[in-house]
Amino acid sequence: MREDYEERRRRKAGMAELRRIEEQVDALDPDIRELFLARMELCRDEVEAKKKIGKPVYNPEREEKKLEQLTDGLTSGVYREAVRELFTQIETLSRRYQYQYLRNMPGTDMYDLGFTRVEDLDTRGKKIAYPGLPGAYSHAAALRFFGRDADLHHVRTFENLMEELESGAADYVVMPIENSTAGTVSGNYDLLCRYPDSIVAEVFLPVNHCLLAVPGAKLEDIRQVNSHAQSLMQCADYLSGHRWKQNAMVNNAVAAKTVAESGDRTQAAIASRIAGDIYHLDVLEEGVNDQKDNTTRFLILTKSPIFCRDASRISLCFEVEHTAGSLYNALGNLVFNNINMSMLQSRPIPEISWEYRFFADIDGNLDDPGIRSALAGLFREAKNVRILGNY
Repeated sequence: MREDYEERRRRKAGMAELRRIEEQVDALDPDIRELFLARMELCRDEVEAKKKIGKPVYNPEREEKKLEQLTDGLTSGVYREAVRELFTQIETLSRRYQYQYLRNMPGTDMYDLGFTRVEDLDTRGKKIAYPGLPGAYSHAAALRFFGRDADLHHVRTFENLMEELESGAADYVVMPIENSTAGTVSGNYDLLCRYPDSIVAEVFLPVNHCLLAVPGAKLEDIRQVNSHAQSLMQCADYLSGHRWKQNAMVNNAVAAKTVAESGDRTQAAIASRIAGDIYHLDVLEEGVNDQKDNTTRFLILTKSPIFCRDASRISLCFEVEHTAGSLYNALGNLVFNNINMSMLQSRPIPEISWEYRFFADIDGNLDDPGIRSALAGLFREAKNVRILGNY
């Protein structure tokens, strides 16, 4: 009983001490808030002065010098890092406030984004290229977006698509970019960076893989199945139930054409039903993909930097300094302007080992003031920023 009494007394004394400390902390917070608000008011005056003399909002040399001054003399490593982080965030918030304030000042357009707004895409009578052969899913995506009367032609590789735009042989191209099951077509993100073309639309195509074979072939005849590597991956569960050799090919339509030309009853292709119709193959089994809601997202690209009035998604690529917090600070421009980011992924930068380029999709239109404010900050705080399209 005596021990229980002592424990309760210690806990009561400890709670009283904690309340006293919390009250002291709470008493300091309103003063910190008022000082912070006063600082933000000065930031407003600062950006007006900067605009008059044509000085940019972001001055990294001044900010770094200030951080060094504020942390100078702090012997505790914990306090030094905490103070640096605190004032880094204060400087970041100040910049974003200045960008936001600047966008509302008369006669201010913070950044020429290089894009022209159009009412609608002009697709009538235009030439459209897609990768693979007739019957490929890219072919089906082109038909879905442009219609069956469109002037379509196919090319062999994804890079050939970009070359078609550059040469003028195509006005629009259809490029697969990601699949809901197998993930991204990562190499195509690199192509988006290497060529100056713009994304103007997207189309989602449900995937319904069929096992195709030459007329008269039966399931028990099959010894080898041919398809694109991603399609084989998307049918992994189905294929694991069969002892077939798997042969990856450049795309599904090529696999279907190869099987048709071989006349070999022991070979099959995984491809679309439309590929079976085009190459006169029988459907041995339908819906062999593991995920029945499997969908591929395709991008529509053109050479001109245009966007439609009702565009609602923006794709970006950018790089940041290889330092702690650089990505966080760059993306903070989106948070401060209340912009939703629906996708973020990285790709290695080929010229720089172990450094990465980032790709992001955000919600919005290039005419939105919040978007323009966020992009103004991103262009100044990140490197090699590029708007890949607004669609």
